[in-house]
Amino acid sequence: MHPYVITTCSTADRTNEQFEKRDIHYVCFHFTIGENEYPDDLGKSVPLDEFYRRMTEGEMTKTSQVNTDEYVAFFKSFLEKGQDIVHLCLSSGISGTVNSAQVAREILEEQFPERKIYVIDSLAASAGQGLFADKLADLRDEGYSAEQVAAWAMAHRLELHHWFFTTDLTFFIRGGRVSKTSGFIGTLLGICPLLNVNSEGKLIPRKKIRGKNRVFRETVDTMEAHAAGGKDYSGKCFISNSACYEDARAVADQIEARFPHLNGKVEITSIGTTIGSHTGPGTVAVFFWGDERTL
Repeated sequence: MHPYVITTCSTADRTNEQFEKRDIHYVCFHFTIGENEYPDDLGKSVPLDEFYRRMTEGEMTKTSQVNTDEYVAFFKSFLEKGQDIVHLCLSSGISGTVNSAQVAREILEEQFPERKIYVIDSLAASAGQGLFADKLADLRDEGYSAEQVAAWAMAHRLELHHWFFTTDLTFFIRGGRVSKTSGFIGTLLGICPLLNVNSEGKLIPRKKIRGKNRVFRETVDTMEAHAAGGKDYSGKCFISNSACYEDARAVADQIEARFPHLNGKVEITSIGTTIGSHTGPGTVAVFFWGDERTL
């Protein structure tokens, strides 16, 4: 057993098997579809293909973050075993859950004064948050202390890139990220907006690209422009997608051809129910390490 644990939120959009393999623990957000609320438990309660099908058929969704009481119970389970905690939260630019985690830490520090809880605002989301947690697990396995891992996370969090596009504007319009007029015109013209997560951890539209093949190439070109080492990038690359695996696979194939020194193959996972409630189907997101996000 490690002297400390790395934990994160279910919004890291990895599979249960992937979390277990890296010895990373997660706490669940919540979502509602139809009239019922469920934990965002990586597709156990509602399989993800069913979730996106129901969204496409018109069922409304909403999400809720992990509250303070839930964090207290989650963290306490490790503290009682004598383990410290490095917790990686969903970006504060997207959710206020980091505040709940910090309040829980303050409560538990009084009960367990000999233990440490490090709460990190990842400024990341989806499999970007997953890639971040995976890196922290690497550092843990290399012998870094909990304090060193937390310090590394704060020093390097803006080097994690998120670039994503959607081929279906329906849910971006519903969520207010795209106006109805722009969405109507964009749909007619086959516009696929390219977005990223900025230095404040917020989702920002960057380009309007016409056609899937063009947005595939633009996404890979953007990765080359920002990845550490350019075409010689030797880190990991994760991709998440919402019910559009073939598009994600096409982008992954281009990345693997462009970057021959990748650390393994591109790993593709599904966007989970929390993030997916806002993107809807048709979104592909690419994550990698690179230059510092400044805008």
